[in-house]
Amino acid sequence: MATMTAHAHDGTPQTTGGKYYVPHDSPWPVYGSATLFVLMIGLCGWLNDWYGPWLFALGLAMLFGLFAGWFGVVISEHQKGMYDLQVDKSFRMGMMWFIFSEVMFFAAFFGALFYARQLSVPWLGGDGVRIFNKLLLWQGFENTWPTNGPAKLSPRDDGSFETIPAFGLPAINTAILLLSGVTVTIAHHALREGKRKILNIFLAATFLLGFLFVALQIEEYHHAYTELGLKLSTGIYGSTFFMLTGFHGFHVTVGAIMLLVIWLRTMSGHFTPQRHFAFEAVAWYWHFVDVVWLGLFVFVYWV
Repeated sequence: MATMTAHAHDGTPQTTGGKYYVPHDSPWPVYGSATLFVLMIGLCGWLNDWYGPWLFALGLAMLFGLFAGWFGVVISEHQKGMYDLQVDKSFRMGMMWFIFSEVMFFAAFFGALFYARQLSVPWLGGDGVRIFNKLLLWQGFENTWPTNGPAKLSPRDDGSFETIPAFGLPAINTAILLLSGVTVTIAHHALREGKRKILNIFLAATFLLGFLFVALQIEEYHHAYTELGLKLSTGIYGSTFFMLTGFHGFHVTVGAIMLLVIWLRTMSGHFTPQRHFAFEAVAWYWHFVDVVWLGLFVFVYWV
């Protein structure tokens, strides 16, 4: 159903007929489903050593292709004035539910960390039914965190590993993300006030800070794998550490790419002070990433 819109003097689409634009004959939902299937099968196979990471890499490539293709269609339709205020409201509600689903996603991993650290390890150490200490546990088990689970899970010969101190690269990355939250907010206010030069400068600073965060996290991972004996296979601590920080790093990467796309659009003159939901959606996402990192810094690195 085609929407009926008119345009104000600034090019902003205005609702005239009250009809709602409904896309049709789109291949992207089917392609997206296939992409997620390949991505998850590739990740499961990689983690279980069934095959190499090539299938997961294919899924990632398909995912970025999905983003480029589907978002390109949405951007094109918006620039043609095909979306009215009702569609804008639907986008906002969809983004809210998406961020809520992301909150639940990370809540599951934080819950796993809490369960292992506060419940399972103390219980195995004797806080629960003490008979299990003698029947099921190995000699020398200590009720301490971090633990690598069963002995010899660490790549080191003695089964030991080292943790990453909070007030090193993690603290620097915390400062970087907090600063990026400030720069994206300044950019948002500049957009609402029609100050395009300030908008472009601070939006560019935001995605550059995001990519800097990812680069420093890669350096941190390299240090952990090569010098600290800390890997994804290093028991319960290694698995929770890398799953939480790794998925967060992936979210930062996606968010920085989205900020880059929004910056390219602002450089092309897209968005008005009244209609700029794409910018707002990415800003919401970026603030969510900031908040998750604060939780990671406190509960994974610091406490």
